[in-house]
Amino acid sequence: MNYRSLSPDFVVAPQIAVSDIPAIKEAGFKTIICTRPDGEDPGQPTAETIGEAAKQAGLSFISIPVAGGQAPSSDAVIIMQESLNTLPGPVFSYCRSGNRAGQLWALATQG
Repeated sequence: MNYRSLSPDFVVAPQIAVSDIPAIKEAGFKTIICTRPDGEDPGQPTAETIGEAAKQAGLSFISIPVAGGQAPSSDAVIIMQESLNTLPGPVFSYCRSGNRAGQLWALATQG
């Protein structure tokens, strides 16, 4: 499983599978944030599927979908800010490549 650290408490990654959840937990992450809309690719696990597996593993989960090729909406930025302020860290966030997750994090944390 590949991921990239954007801060000491926040990493981004490409699409994960349910089978990745134990490794995410073992790595010390407390929250998973999905920024990918369901149905972008055939066979892609839904946010609900990943969310259920995360919750069963004792992790927090939230989905903040951002469409590919579009800037995150102001609502998505606000939800990300609230999530970063209320959900336990460190946070593991994913989308198709990790780019949207990183872009949303950058917008939510810029001063």
